[in-house]
Amino acid sequence: MRLVKLEANSVSFPDPETALQDPNGLLALGGDLTPPRLLSAYHQGIFPWFDPGEMILWWSPDPRAVLFPPERHVSRSLRRFMRQEPYSFTLNREFDQVVHACAQQREEGTWIGPLVKRGYQELHEAGHAHSVEVWSGNTLVGGMYGVSVGGLFCGESMFSRQLNASKCALMIFCQHFTRYGGELIDCQVLNPHTASLGAKEIPRRQFLQLLSRLSQHQLPPECWLPQDLSPCYEDLPTLPMDRE
Repeated sequence: MRLVKLEANSVSFPDPETALQDPNGLLALGGDLTPPRLLSAYHQGIFPWFDPGEMILWWSPDPRAVLFPPERHVSRSLRRFMRQEPYSFTLNREFDQVVHACAQQREEGTWIGPLVKRGYQELHEAGHAHSVEVWSGNTLVGGMYGVSVGGLFCGESMFSRQLNASKCALMIFCQHFTRYGGELIDCQVLNPHTASLGAKEIPRRQFLQLLSRLSQHQLPPECWLPQDLSPCYEDLPTLPMDRE
């Protein structure tokens, strides 16, 4: 296995199964973050991740962290918190603000530099990247963003400025996404936060098989229209619940 340098005039990628084992999933370097290349990557189970100012790196780790919305974990305390309706939620109302806030959230530094912001903003304007906003009154207190690939949503980043804001964003989005036929959320690499919400690891090969099927399942266009997501609170009694 060897690291492939992408050609400037092509948006093709090597087979994800040829990615390095150490570091896990590193597949290629170079290229750009134009919408055609980003879409090509996501449709093949590949995503960019690199430090600002350095060469773009492309990854497809094995195993892959995913969340099946029906398996999401909602503790009793989070359920009680959400039933109080402390926040309101919107979709695709302030994409740029969400991406900017996700960049600011990382105390250890962020990979969301100017190049990434511009690339995903262009992808958003093309109708492929989406954001969930969490509001306390008129103040943005949390959110998440990612890329839609048919019935799969590739989560990129989330942020929280008040208690449980990012957790609530994901729970509300799961309600909305499944209502329109969405089946799977890609979390890329498992971490304690996503694991606590029900994400788990599956083999990369299984993920690529799911991606191949779900990419052909186009959701209704109204799924991604800018809208108020607060009515999703109506479905909260159906959410699964963990023991404390």
